Amino acid sequence: MLSLSDWITTLSLVFGGCCSNAITLERLTSEYPQSGVLITFFQFLIVSLYSLPKQITFSDSPGSAGAVNGPNGTSAHSQVRKTWIPRLKQRRVPLLPYFIQVALFFILSTLNNAAFAYHIPMTVHIVFRSGGMIVNMFLGWMLAKKRYTLRQVASVIIVTIGIVSTTLSAAQRKSRSPEAQSSEVSLYTTGIAILSLALVLSGFLGLIQDYVFAHYIKPTEAKAPGTDQGSSWQENMFYLHSLALPLFYFSKDSVSTEFARITTSTGNPLALSPFAPTIALPDACVHLFVNTCTQLLCVIGVNRLTGRVSSLTVTLILTVRKAVSLLLSVAVYGGQGNTMLWTGAALVFLGTIGYSTSKPVQPPKKKTE
Repeated sequence: MLSLSDWITTLSLVFGGCCSNAITLERLTSEYPQSGVLITFFQFLIVSLYSLPKQITFSDSPGSAGAVNGPNGTSAHSQVRKTWIPRLKQRRVPLLPYFIQVALFFILSTLNNAAFAYHIPMTVHIVFRSGGMIVNMFLGWMLAKKRYTLRQVASVIIVTIGIVSTTLSAAQRKSRSPEAQSSEVSLYTTGIAILSLALVLSGFLGLIQDYVFAHYIKPTEAKAPGTDQGSSWQENMFYLHSLALPLFYFSKDSVSTEFARITTSTGNPLALSPFAPTIALPDACVHLFVNTCTQLLCVIGVNRLTGRVSSLTVTLILTVRKAVSLLLSVAVYGGQGNTMLWTGAALVFLGTIGYSTSKPVQPPKKKTE
């Protein structure tokens, strides 16, 4: 149960970090639409560096000789010897489940950021990504044999109609020639296909995360009730981001090319102190730095929330956060809202709330003889 101070801190991280991250992301991708992989790389890098110290220990492992041999050669597992050699703490989850999650998480994160290169507006991006429950319900029904109430099914239908409305709201683009308009529509359709693939992958990722929690995290907490609640989400945050860093090797050309473009962009004079010379810092570098830092705050907030409250509370808070991000996007950049978009967004958010507040189907009770 979160205290009042924990609630204030967590909600500040979620709304402050995630909403400001969406604004800087839109600014950066509007000027550099091909920078999606570069942005993803810096986001993964800063989260990995931040969470690394919490996964390092200078104590001997429980199975080492220094930790086991107590006075008079007796076994003393409670005695832990400090060393100068750092090592990673013992994981709650084996590496194989992490590798599977990392592969899915890396691909869908890259796809979501890469979709901006196909002229997907931030407003459509936010609403479209809110439709993950459609995939989760279908996969849960097909693979996990889950059953859903009539209210949940109706909510998902409402969300589907909302996503279709939002997608069509930006599909028609005004161009000077039919050829250019056809090219724009084709580009936009490709972007929607990329976001759709990311939604499917997020559904599989959700099922795997449910499995990992049920088979590794929950049993550990049951055996050790006094275990720090934050250790599980901190471990998950570290391994999901750090294990994905080597995968960026296959996109090194794209990362280096876009980084060179950003660092050579125009900038404004900046005086670090009255005694230091004025330097011209590229605007895009500032936006990339702010986006990376706000992504770190967002990830910390969401992981803190996920590790300490129910999934229902997480869904409701993140739904409100996406609605706030949508409003801020229109307020800051303007010119993106129309009747179809707002209608679709309202249907998506209302359907999400309706689904989240539905009572799950209770399994039938076994008859006792």
